[in-house]
Amino acid sequence: MNPALHIAIVYNAYEPRPTATGERLSEESVAEMAQQAHDAVRSLEIGASLVPLQRSLLNFLGRVKELNPDALINLCEGYYGRPQWESNVAGIFELLGLSFTGSASKTLAICQDKFKAKAVLKAAGLPTAPAQLMFTGDEPLELKFPLIVKPNSEDASLGITPDSVVRDEESLRRQVRRCLANYKQPALVESFIDGREFNVSVMENGAVTPLPVSEIDFSAMPKDMPRILGYEAKWFEDNPLYQKTPPVCPAPVDDDVRANLQGLAAAAFRTMGCRDYARVDFRMDAKGRPFILEVNPNPDISTNAGYARALKAAGIEYSAFWGTMVRNALDRKIVHDPSDGSAR
Repeated sequence: MNPALHIAIVYNAYEPRPTATGERLSEESVAEMAQQAHDAVRSLEIGASLVPLQRSLLNFLGRVKELNPDALINLCEGYYGRPQWESNVAGIFELLGLSFTGSASKTLAICQDKFKAKAVLKAAGLPTAPAQLMFTGDEPLELKFPLIVKPNSEDASLGITPDSVVRDEESLRRQVRRCLANYKQPALVESFIDGREFNVSVMENGAVTPLPVSEIDFSAMPKDMPRILGYEAKWFEDNPLYQKTPPVCPAPVDDDVRANLQGLAAAAFRTMGCRDYARVDFRMDAKGRPFILEVNPNPDISTNAGYARALKAAGIEYSAFWGTMVRNALDRKIVHDPSDGSAR
């Protein structure tokens, strides 16, 4: 890398949300992830600065302009406590001609809307669980129990608890209305695939490369609880659900299952227009059929999260990963020429 390069690591600072009380750890962890990316880039002898996105978007953009970086590492997962605005932030970077790591705004927007993302995957012939949107909780049910209810446009398992899995009409309506009240958005009602859960991290390093498969080990879960990775199980280390759902990477699967999951992950990455990195989540039913739960184009990249675990399993150093991402962003850099009317 050229030691004269300077990279700005941009990330959304935590802002309290008026809804979803208690669900803040995933947002607060972004600052820690940004610091880790900063340290990794500096270890490559590349200049780097941390730029938090707080309430004033103009001040944030002014700081970026002042630094005039060669590229951005974009870790913004939303704005002002709203993950739904994640794609808007990337769109501003695009309008300003700033090259950044990660997926483009269009991909971020589509993936944020789980129901639309499922439609795109299904149109491409990729397997997803049957689902419907509910806007009031009174809509006729088109699916068979058991079902899982989740906010349609949230990240990091927000709104997902053991109660999200429902097995009768009364529980369904109650959970949908709770979701609508707490998150002010449609509820995604999806067939619950009661089986194994996997995820495959994908890295773009000259080719779309699936990393080793990871599995959530539900074997220690109480028998009366649904095998899901909800918000508490994902983020709170002192919570029993966190302790009883350890990830295993590489997953204990045979070569055929591994190849199938990795192939589907790479296809989903391309179908959704992802760039640089992403994570694809799966559930597998009792017949061994995998279903794509979602494509996350902006997953947690901190050193203790699943993506870094997959990098380690693949023998890729954390700093080397960020070096590849910076090169990818620089290769996409747009040179603005005022004399060229076609410049974007």
